[in-house]
Amino acid sequence: MSENNNNNHEEKEKERDGEKEKERDGEEKVWDGEKDEDWNEERDEVLVRIPPPPPQVVRVGQLAPGAKMNGLGDEGKTNLDGQQPVSRSIFPFSPVSPAGERIRIMLGEDDDGPSPPQLFTELDELLSVDGQEMEWKETARWIKFEEKVEKGGERWSKPHVATLSLHSLMELRTCIEKGTIMLELEAFTLPQVVGKKTQIESGLLKAELKDKVTYTLLRKHRHQTKKSNLRSLADIGKTVSSASRLFTNLDNAITCASLVSLNVLCYSPFQLKNKFMKKLPRDAEASNVLVGEVDFLDAPFVAFVRLQQAVMLGALTEVPVPTRFLFILLGPKGKAKSYHEIGRAIATLMSDEVFHDIAYKARDREDLLAGIDEFLDEVIVLPPGEWDPAIRIEPPKSVPSADKRKNMYAGGDSGQMNGNTPHDGGGGGGGHAVGDELKKTGRFCGGLLLDIKRKAPFFASDFYDVFHIQALSAILFIYLGTVTNAITFGGLLGDATDNMQGVLESFLGTAVSGGIFCLLAGQPLTILSSTGPVLVFERLLFNFSKDNDFDYLEFRLWIGLWSAFFCLLLVATDASYMVQYFTRFTEEGFSCLISFIFIYDAFKKMLKLADYYPINSDYQIDYVTQYDCMCMAPTILDLPTNLSFHGWERLQKRELVGKACKYVPDITLISFILFLGTYTTSMMLKKFKTSPFFPTWVRKLISDFAIILAILIFCGVDMLVGVDTPKLIVPTEFKPTSPNRGWFVPPFGGNPWWVYVVSAVPALLVTILLFMDQQITAVIVNRKEHMLKKGAGYHLDLFWVAVLMIVCSFMGLPWYVAATVISIAHIDSLKMETETSAPGEMPKFLGVREQRVTGVCVFILTGLSVFMSPILKFIPMPVLYGVFLYMGVASLNGVQFMDRLQLLLMPAKHQPDLVYLRHVPLRKVHLFTFIQILCLALLWVLKSTVAAIIFPVMILALVAVRKTMDYMFSQHELSFLDDVIPEKDKKKKEDAKQKKKMRSIDSDIDDVRLDYILVVDQG
Repeated sequence: MSENNNNNHEEKEKERDGEKEKERDGEEKVWDGEKDEDWNEERDEVLVRIPPPPPQVVRVGQLAPGAKMNGLGDEGKTNLDGQQPVSRSIFPFSPVSPAGERIRIMLGEDDDGPSPPQLFTELDELLSVDGQEMEWKETARWIKFEEKVEKGGERWSKPHVATLSLHSLMELRTCIEKGTIMLELEAFTLPQVVGKKTQIESGLLKAELKDKVTYTLLRKHRHQTKKSNLRSLADIGKTVSSASRLFTNLDNAITCASLVSLNVLCYSPFQLKNKFMKKLPRDAEASNVLVGEVDFLDAPFVAFVRLQQAVMLGALTEVPVPTRFLFILLGPKGKAKSYHEIGRAIATLMSDEVFHDIAYKARDREDLLAGIDEFLDEVIVLPPGEWDPAIRIEPPKSVPSADKRKNMYAGGDSGQMNGNTPHDGGGGGGGHAVGDELKKTGRFCGGLLLDIKRKAPFFASDFYDVFHIQALSAILFIYLGTVTNAITFGGLLGDATDNMQGVLESFLGTAVSGGIFCLLAGQPLTILSSTGPVLVFERLLFNFSKDNDFDYLEFRLWIGLWSAFFCLLLVATDASYMVQYFTRFTEEGFSCLISFIFIYDAFKKMLKLADYYPINSDYQIDYVTQYDCMCMAPTILDLPTNLSFHGWERLQKRELVGKACKYVPDITLISFILFLGTYTTSMMLKKFKTSPFFPTWVRKLISDFAIILAILIFCGVDMLVGVDTPKLIVPTEFKPTSPNRGWFVPPFGGNPWWVYVVSAVPALLVTILLFMDQQITAVIVNRKEHMLKKGAGYHLDLFWVAVLMIVCSFMGLPWYVAATVISIAHIDSLKMETETSAPGEMPKFLGVREQRVTGVCVFILTGLSVFMSPILKFIPMPVLYGVFLYMGVASLNGVQFMDRLQLLLMPAKHQPDLVYLRHVPLRKVHLFTFIQILCLALLWVLKSTVAAIIFPVMILALVAVRKTMDYMFSQHELSFLDDVIPEKDKKKKEDAKQKKKMRSIDSDIDDVRLDYILVVDQG
């Protein structure tokens, strides 16, 4: 035992000798790798952040470097909070490291409070500009990515990913470890900050150098703007060739009292006019990094300052935002490159989301060191011989979220499906959350009452949230799509029912049903419309009524009443909870089918137009006389006055007279130009907001009005060309299409009494159709990737569909249900993105502008379309078919099924890095895709035949098909390819597992604390 004590004593003596040797070396160790200003580029390894692996930690029982220093740099005091950096050691380790615990505690604090504000970081270097006095020159800036001042000094570089050398990061860590740390400093001006005597008191700065350091830090700041904006008249003409002239006659010219005047504490005009402010959120704060070389220091002067309150420090920052952090590094001459790289390193760390939070919550030096170690643990080193550091890496289109890194330390769960597979849904869709909206209450109308309570607080905001220019674009876009669909469906319905229901009934029914639904339903973003299966049912019902001498409208009325009753029964029993069994497999099958129908119908209508206006490919000018055209001599008015009779006989000029003489068979060709032109222009203008042309607000405005602009452009082209293309035809009189009916259908007198009872049988089929169409569309609209904040209302939506079915049945109007494609287009036209985004960063999706006004206005305009016929008649039908094609294609964006279809044609080496490809074998991915293709093909066949009446039953069968896939795929595979079907006790299992996990973590932390205290006591 005594031998062990002696050995320990000798080891401690060696450690103390080593520490004394380090102190004698002074600060020179900080710059140990640098011999001259010419940096050896081959030893710079570039660091790039990668997604974090599972947390690993180091062995407990060692103190971190610098653990004997407290948060203010005092030596000789043991800090029990000193922690080890996070490590991925291959040696045995405790489940939780002290540094990991420190970060976990910091990031876990104040989770319910506001998050730290966005930081703008500016790097200023002490330089002599244009041979003038030494002053602080802005050389780089960060919000998310780095922007450098180009060597010419006249412009900013493009935003790029900051690449750092590993050596600079290690030296930055030494700076934080050895330098002064001042947290929660109470100061309101820059002179107050630099006037602190902490460095002198800790022995890191000689007292006689204080005035020189203060004078240097208070020099003028020149930002990347027009020259002389910040230079006073007294500075003009002063020239300094080197840093040594900065302090000529310092004792006679400068006193500490006069230094305050060197720091301008008011805004300069360029700050207030700086357009860069648009890139910053309103609550943004600044982090200023000041680095430079001077000739009066023998060792580096380092300070990291966090102010107690963010304050305005005048012209210190390029933009007028309050400063919260200051990092100061002044050192001896000859190592400017090193200082520059260290400044870039701390600026890059401040722009990192995790270190950014740590910097705000740090309580002492060790917290900052733990944050740097966490950053170092998440980087990867690239060999210098295989990559050129001069190459600037473009910002990625999508930046991985730092939430996983934070949750790894905060004890949170990174998101799990089926309780065992943490991932983000596999890409291409996120499913729908099972919450209160789909809760089975077990009470009469319990779900309906919960929907009303949930939506009532937002009813007022649903009307004033519409005030944005984007809403006008959405109204016009959805209106044109709705009108086109109403005219098309009304025409087909008129053909199927001998005009008992026609275009005018379609217009009126769309206006009444859609307007009431958007005004009072649970999800006003859903757009009601007629569907193909409803049209098939109407045709079969009319033929059956005609063959059996039934009154079609009365028979239809009773079917509608029974179907509405069944729907209300489903509402009262909370049957909408079954929606949670509609997984992505069912949703994608249904939505893709509807999208393909839109695309197919758009081309079908164009081909039908080509049949009506055929292209005469063998048309020749010599055949014109075979049409209604005659060859006649010119009139007397067109002849010269001195023409003789002999000249008349020899005159060869003739004129073609007749309607067909100028016939050119180009109606079909120009129609296809309008059709494809509208589609391609809509797609291009919609993506215009990501183009490099024009200011941001112009790009966004063009993108919002993309479809309207495309329609106006090609309406203008049609008018300019002058070809008589088919135009939109709108009814001009407000009366029923058929003279044999009125606006009210009597319920009795037209059919035998038993028909009223028997009509309940076909009503069951209609009920299934309405329930499936409505709820699947509602599920797609309410998907979590749309980030809707006002909640869903499945029961309330179905309630109003039932009520409106009663109204439409009594008025003899078509039945309406949620339209998938138009609803998706409505959501897409109302998507919101961040108004301020960092340079190089893609705007973040914030959600959808949830309100009721756009839908209500769309259907009001639809009802008024009868009176707008003089304007609407100028819109060519091919242009509207192009809008149909756009809506069909656009609704397929982000559908995982489409991504997997492309994988079938891709070699493995060219396949994108999709999440589910990492976890699911490729053959299983293809098998899942083939099953979806077979189901989609079967639905398409049913839709195209008389069997379309059982289409809703087959949609319901998709749920059964998905259930059988549990025997073909593991739950792990299905959690990436699809949503896992909920079990009754799933929530209980997840809660128990989460509690068990937290108890395990708490137990490990207690063990670590006990071991650490024992080690300290033994020391």
